[in-house]
Parts: sequence; structure tokens; C-alpha cells
Amino acid sequence: MTQPAPIVRLQDVRLDRGGRTILRGLDLSVSPGQVVAVLGPSGSGKSTLLAALTGELDAAAGTVEVFGRPIPTRHRELLELRKGIGVLLQGNGLLTDLSAAENVGLPLRAHTRLPKPVIERLVDMKLHAVGLRAARDAYPRELSGGMARRVALARALALDPPLMIYDEPLTGLDPIASGVVMALVRRLNDTLGLTSIVVTHHVHETLPVADHALVIANGGIVFSGTPEALQATTDPLVRQFLDGQPDGPIGFDAAPRTEAA
Repeated sequence: MTQPAPIVRLQDVRLDRGGRTILRGLDLSVSPGQVVAVLGPSGSGKSTLLAALTGELDAAAGTVEVFGRPIPTRHRELLELRKGIGVLLQGNGLLTDLSAAENVGLPLRAHTRLPKPVIERLVDMKLHAVGLRAARDAYPRELSGGMARRVALARALALDPPLMIYDEPLTGLDPIASGVVMALVRRLNDTLGLTSIVVTHHVHETLPVADHALVIANGGIVFSGTPEALQATTDPLVRQFLDGQPDGPIGFDAAPRTEAA
């Protein structure tokens, strides 16, 4: 049986910022339906990788493909591509003067011409999917951190994107809220037929819901495999990150990144 085409594929990608190489030699293939955890210490380049996947940052070398085609360079085509990518930002990005329902409805009002009653119905469905339909009239200041994160997730799902990218989704959440959010990521991925990429440094909360794991450190991918293989690895560099060791192959007083080739 033929394998389905990958939703995301990177081949020998190099990513530069400010004239310096942040990541190089990136190879990645994400199959439909997978939850992929992209792990690594702060400053390792995880957000740079995310920027490349959404077309915010052009690859300096190699190819980045999403939905089977290279990231477009034309503005209009890039906007169309981004409608198929839901992004949950670590800061939520909720507008404080709008209710939860109004925040979730923003993408629908901006990108569709659906009648107001249809938008209201879709908003209720998205809030119900994250367990917060009863909070539709609440404002962000009235929500807990975990509830606000789930409202932001409902908004990211508003246009039914086939690909979800989560940028540090557990930042600022307590262990219970973190567990709720990660369980929701897995459930929504499976029930809605999504593909999800979770960019995070929260290892223990993320691995139980992931199908595949990557570890980024020292300018590249240092591990790619199943969560079980990651937990069992004896690689000193990866173990330093997993076990939170202050000393080891990953330098936290990092030297400046190399100049772009």
C-alpha cells in the first residue's frame, strides 16, 4: 500500500536570521494524522523552524514543502496557504475587549462571507470542541490561563485547518491545565483528522500524546524517532536536555551562531 504524501517535508534546509545560521541540515517528514513533538532547550531554534513552516521566514537553502508544494513567495498565495494552517501562539493573542465568542469568530468574519447566524453556530461548535461553550460571553480577563489557552485553540481551529502548529502551548500553565491542553491536542487531532506539530520544551507533558519526536540543539536535529526511543536514548546530548542537566554537550552560555554560508 502506498504511503500518503507528507503534510510537511523539509529537505536539507538551512535557516538564517540576521546573517547568521540558526539551523542547518534539517530533514523532516510529517505524515497526515501525526502529532509531532519538536523539543529543545530555549534558544535552540524551535521558533525559527516554526517561522519557516508558516512562510514567515524563507529558507536560505533546501526546500520547505507544506501540503505537497513549496512555500509560495507571492503574498496572495501565501495568505491562502496560511488559511490551512492553524497556529496557537504561546501568548494566546486574545483581544481583551472582545468576548471569548467574538475572539473565536474573528477568523470567520475576516476570511469568509458567511451570514452572522452561521458564524455564531460555528463559534459555538468550536467552543464546544474545547469544552468552553458555557464561557462564550466571558472576557479574557475573566478566564483562567488554561481556559484562555483553550479559547485561543478554538480560534485557531475556526477555519478548519488541516495542519495545526502549537508554539509553546504550555507556557504559564500549571500541571493540571497542561495535562488538559495536551489531552485536548491529541483528541482534536484524532477526531477532526488533523496533523499537529507541537513546538515545546515541555518534554514530559508532550511525549505521551506524540507519535514522533524531534530534538533540536546545537544548530540542528539531534534526535528523530518515536517517543519510546527518545526516552530510552543514551545519547549524552539528548540525555542532558531530557534530564535537565546543567553541564554537558549543549552549551547554555552559547557562543555566537556561525555566519551564514
